[in-house]
Amino acid sequence: MAARSIGSGTISFGLVSIPVKLFSTVDTTKAIHFNYLSKDGSRLKQQYIRASDGRVVEREDRVQGYEFAKGQYVLFTADEIKAMNVESTNAIEISEFIPLEDVERIYIEKVYYLGPDKGAARSYHLLRKALGKTGRAALARYAARGKSYLVLIRPMSDGLVMEQLKHQDELRDFTEVPLDVCDIDDSELELAIQIIEQRANEAFEPERYTDEIRSRMLELIEKKVDGKDISVPPEEKPEAKIIDLMEALKASVGGPKQAAKARRKAPRKPRSAARKPTTAAAKEKKTSKRNTG
Repeated sequence: MAARSIGSGTISFGLVSIPVKLFSTVDTTKAIHFNYLSKDGSRLKQQYIRASDGRVVEREDRVQGYEFAKGQYVLFTADEIKAMNVESTNAIEISEFIPLEDVERIYIEKVYYLGPDKGAARSYHLLRKALGKTGRAALARYAARGKSYLVLIRPMSDGLVMEQLKHQDELRDFTEVPLDVCDIDDSELELAIQIIEQRANEAFEPERYTDEIRSRMLELIEKKVDGKDISVPPEEKPEAKIIDLMEALKASVGGPKQAAKARRKAPRKPRSAARKPTTAAAKEKKTSKRNTG
């Protein structure tokens, strides 16, 4: 079944214009959704409640506001909000062509497939092939839905994809993260590299991995639909952790059996002696013994 377009745009650079269609990269039909219902099975609907008195505010009585100070808002009409939005021309204007490898993955927010619109196949595939040959990607601005987006157009397989990017000021600087830099022992590094090489794959094969949680949820949902009860499995106790890094690395190199053996040898937290509860009979016996003594 052919994918349905969710939007359109026109890639432009110089005097070249390439009409394209946008397609979602995500199959939303695979997602599991739960609805909120009352206990009698009736659907619930959301309402906006006024914080001052708890009354429901209808759509026609709502306005948008910006909090410029704590608890202080400046209000905007629908026309004022519209005036602040960017005109949605659906233009994808290329600013420059940059090395694809220079774009860190942290910038990527969403990804769309691009397909050629009617009559644009030749220019579309020309751009795809040129980007592939040069190892570059097109950095552009995309005006849609009242906003301006920073996007990257790059080749993928036999077509093009458009990645919506975050702006620089939307990202935290990595220097804000405390890293506790320390020296790494050469022998530890060699073992870590050995573990990586043992589990290395020369290709990315996502088809080897499935969403096991989703599969289990669907299985349990089907049981519930059939009128069966869903029981909560007993919580598994976490295994003791290997404290020594070198021992952990050696156990990992040795394989699962060696790792399990190392876990059994790992020091466990001493159990605190449980105090026996004093029963009424025990208290009475103790008192009687004290009196006779």
